[in-house]
Amino acid sequence: MINFRRSTAVLLGLLATTALAGPLPAAADDEEPVAEPPRVELVLDVSGSMRAADIGGRSRISVAQQAFNEVVDALPAETQLGIRVLGATYRGKDKKVGCQDTQQIVPVGPVDRARAKAAVATLRPTGFTPVGLALRSAAQDLGTGATTRRIVLITDGEDTCAPPDPCEVARELAAQGTSLVVDTLGLAPDEKVRRQLLCIAGATGGTYTAAQSAEELTDRIKQLVERAGDTHTLAPTVVGGANACDSAPLLAPGVYADREAFSEHRYYRVPVRPGQELRASVSMALDRPVNRDYGVLLRATAADGRELVRGADAGSGRADVLSAGLRWSASADDEDATEAEATPTAAEPTTVCLVVSNSFAPRPGTAATPGMPVELTIDVVAAAPAPDGPDLGRGWVLLALLTVAGLLTGLLAGLLTRWWVATWREN
Repeated sequence: MINFRRSTAVLLGLLATTALAGPLPAAADDEEPVAEPPRVELVLDVSGSMRAADIGGRSRISVAQQAFNEVVDALPAETQLGIRVLGATYRGKDKKVGCQDTQQIVPVGPVDRARAKAAVATLRPTGFTPVGLALRSAAQDLGTGATTRRIVLITDGEDTCAPPDPCEVARELAAQGTSLVVDTLGLAPDEKVRRQLLCIAGATGGTYTAAQSAEELTDRIKQLVERAGDTHTLAPTVVGGANACDSAPLLAPGVYADREAFSEHRYYRVPVRPGQELRASVSMALDRPVNRDYGVLLRATAADGRELVRGADAGSGRADVLSAGLRWSASADDEDATEAEATPTAAEPTTVCLVVSNSFAPRPGTAATPGMPVELTIDVVAAAPAPDGPDLGRGWVLLALLTVAGLLTGLLAGLLTRWWVATWREN
């Protein structure tokens, strides 16, 4: 009976402690994460225009093939890579047939380097340019999963087969969430191609790069493939931001997904203890047509609305920012903060409100619902110590020596001048 009473008392004590502590922050991942290998598919345009020899006197296809070989050789062991081509097999003029010409020549998985190189080496520029269909097929090749997947599109021309329009396909893929990123590489200095590739990349939170040499193309593909290994390994936790700080969800470090309407402000709360640093970033995918002037802003504010810091990129004056990030450290100037550094678990945290805002404006006829995909990454780490102020240290001794040397030099120069003047007058 005594043991039963003691157990009941302990249980009641734990329940009371939990109730007094209040709700815990929502965690992005309650279980130990299971890492997935990065998954990337390279999509290569092998249409007839790739025969043009305007990259250092070499054809575009030969430059792309060299870049592929070097990338395959340098591929991180854990990366799962696939290769898809478009316009590579049909030599006829029937557009309906040619616009279905896309094949996966290397399936997504651990790479057989010899097989991949052999498959790329046999490619010859041939047909049409069904970019939209190739993107949709590449997304299917990569499948679904917890890890972010990447498509790297290398092309020298705009889609010649729409529909489906490649920008609409990119928005369609982005509307499914932000776990699929399309990066684009342009091999021709053409304004229409540039605009289309920018649209594809922007819709999914990817990047656009114009490659003007074999070295630029190789280096950029390597960067994008390696970047796939740096992305988070778990799917974002779905969370709903609020329209005010006091009703916002309380979030722990992790990756979160939400949707935001045009020109909306969404609030999230993060507890930060003295001696800790909040790091946060936000990305938004443009899954529908928007006007050209737009931006994303991320701010950290106090509970009373005072702005603590805002994202550096969003505050730079650019109007095409799709992502922004910030860092903020809790103050450790007062006595409470000093005690918190010694015992950080006992310190009372500061509730920081993260505010995600956008200035997007829809084009006529664009659907306003659902909101556009947002991905929010939050981390709280030990704050880096502030650098010491400037201190001369032993420099004071050097300064004293220089002062004395200056006085002696001035005195000597004066004596020499007086001697010279006196000698000149005598003569």
